[in-house]
Amino acid sequence: MNSVLNKHTEPTVKASGIILASQSPRRKQLLEWAEVPFEIMVKETDESYPDNLSLTEIAVHIARNKALAIQQEHAFIKPVLSADTIVVLDDKVIGKPRDREDAITILTGLSGKKHLVITGVVILYDEKEITFADTTAVEFHELSQEQIIFYVDKYKPYDKAGAYAIQEWIGVIGIKSVSGDFYNVMGLPVSRVVQELRKIGIV
Repeated sequence: MNSVLNKHTEPTVKASGIILASQSPRRKQLLEWAEVPFEIMVKETDESYPDNLSLTEIAVHIARNKALAIQQEHAFIKPVLSADTIVVLDDKVIGKPRDREDAITILTGLSGKKHLVITGVVILYDEKEITFADTTAVEFHELSQEQIIFYVDKYKPYDKAGAYAIQEWIGVIGIKSVSGDFYNVMGLPVSRVVQELRKIGIV
């Protein structure tokens, strides 16, 4: 599959930059806010994982596959950053909804409960690897079926793990508490990412 390329640079940081192996608009936005220079390249990868992995290992495993797909196909000097976010309710991984009914079912299950959002991050550079996972606990108020249906029909959260985006309407009116990094729920623990990039002299 052809890779997608989108260049972005900021004059206030070093010009070397990174490759972001994700087409998530949320991750793109967070890196822009952090003024990290990057270009986007993505390749479709298998998001399955071995059954014996822990929850954090699942997110890192999927993220690693995304990064390797780019690194192996292109001889880049730039570091490759990838991430994958999973939602966990009662120790069960909840992926992206298959369709409208699945999105409604997922949000109904999250209503009034606390769940975990885990983002695995992988940075590949100079034949080395940095990996970590960040976990945020999120609790919803009780959501009515009317609220859930309104959100699904208007915002169509079919590309989002857990069938919601915390920065959208459902998060504004429905989130009771957040324990941990808010931006991790958006898809990237960007502060930790910047710290790791600084260690290798990228920003």
